[in-house]
Amino acid sequence: MKGFCEKAVASNCLSKSPSDTSNTSPPSVFPEAGSPDSKSSKNSSWSTFFGSAFSIFDSHSESSACPRKALHSRPNAWTTAVRKVVTGGSMRRIQERVLGIARTGISNSTSDIWLLGVCYKISQDESSGDEVPGLPAFEQDFSSRIIMTYRKGFEAIDDSDYTSDVGWGCMLRSSQMLVAQALLFHHLGRSWRKTSYKPCEPDYVDILHLFGDANASPFSIHNLIQAGKAYDLAAGSWVGPYAICRSWENLVRSKREAADLVERVFPMAIYIVSGDEDGERGGAPVLCIEDARRCCLEFSRGHEEWTPILLLVPLVLGLEKVNPRYIPLLRATFSFPQSLGILGGKSGASTYLIGVQDEEAFYLDPHDVQPVCSITADNLGADTSSYHCNVIRHIPLDSLDPSLAIGFYCRNKDDFDDFCSRASKLADESSGAPLFTVAQTHGTPKPVGHGGDSTEGNIVEGNDSFSVIPMGDGDECAGEDEWQLL
Repeated sequence: MKGFCEKAVASNCLSKSPSDTSNTSPPSVFPEAGSPDSKSSKNSSWSTFFGSAFSIFDSHSESSACPRKALHSRPNAWTTAVRKVVTGGSMRRIQERVLGIARTGISNSTSDIWLLGVCYKISQDESSGDEVPGLPAFEQDFSSRIIMTYRKGFEAIDDSDYTSDVGWGCMLRSSQMLVAQALLFHHLGRSWRKTSYKPCEPDYVDILHLFGDANASPFSIHNLIQAGKAYDLAAGSWVGPYAICRSWENLVRSKREAADLVERVFPMAIYIVSGDEDGERGGAPVLCIEDARRCCLEFSRGHEEWTPILLLVPLVLGLEKVNPRYIPLLRATFSFPQSLGILGGKSGASTYLIGVQDEEAFYLDPHDVQPVCSITADNLGADTSSYHCNVIRHIPLDSLDPSLAIGFYCRNKDDFDDFCSRASKLADESSGAPLFTVAQTHGTPKPVGHGGDSTEGNIVEGNDSFSVIPMGDGDECAGEDEWQLL
């Protein structure tokens, strides 16, 4: 840490930057020019830089390690500059430039957009060039999705000194977004749209309350980290898609055991679709219908054979990048009526992908830093603007990290059967390399595995992509494969 402090002062690398676009700025119709994708080694060094800077403000114990003698000439100048960058919108812009995900707005393409199972016709009148209703409808749908971002100023997590998740909580926030959409679809339906009218719908406000940044909120990052300790979740550490999916499973189970009325908190079963060795060795996932039914029976305490169910499918679709053969399959999942999007992004920078057009995926970005926001379940007049964003960002599908997780929500047995039919058809069209397969029981043949860049689709051996990488000040993480750091 001492070395980082001295280098940061000497290099003046945190210079003043212009203010950034806020969450509530209107969407741009054309994409802004983004910088080229960074090399993985560059990503690693910048990720270490950001993590070290963030920990200065989020952990008192780490901050006290910086010697005063390195700062005596200008005691607060560089600290103030770093704090301004980290807590302001410019932090997100710097991270986007480094990781190459600064592309915003809608392109000139007239191709359809699929947003969580809904298709929008994006075409233009050749005579006037005016936008047709498909674009405004897409923008309204996009801005109605719940976004969870970095927060600062919340109560400390467990016995740590972390009062912010800046720099390390992006996967946790991305997963919160996916689960929040599932609850939104369940309670209010896919056609619900956010309005400016007050009072707000009680179910909508209650959902936001569940994800507050406090121990009292059932699905806060505080409780998520507590539930994920078996998978080495800890404040200040990055975590992979598999671990976060299992952590949600543990969290929901713990809430069910703690309250008889858990259905009011999480009104659906949760099923992690995994492969061989419980998915920890990169085995190809297989959705077992009998297992899904068993999850529903357990959730209903034996009263119902089928209940609403949340399906989470963690995947590893390559080594250093997504194997191109999987990209059309990923794109097709957004057309499923049951689609909840994808937890994914660049290495060390998780996002929540909710839509696709051509070869681009639209996403909600958790990397904006906002003050803590506490919304009580009965506050129907609460300001909920920090939970929505109308800045439309997108990323090329072929630049995604290969470690990701797909989510689906099925409301009932008919919906589940429809999903299985669509998934089986997609697997049949995959030329022998499906994202996952559907089987009635475990007795069916094993599906084809997910390989690296070979065309044989072999199972990834020795894959440790689901591990947690602690943040640190040194270079000990520089040799890690950055694609593991979602």
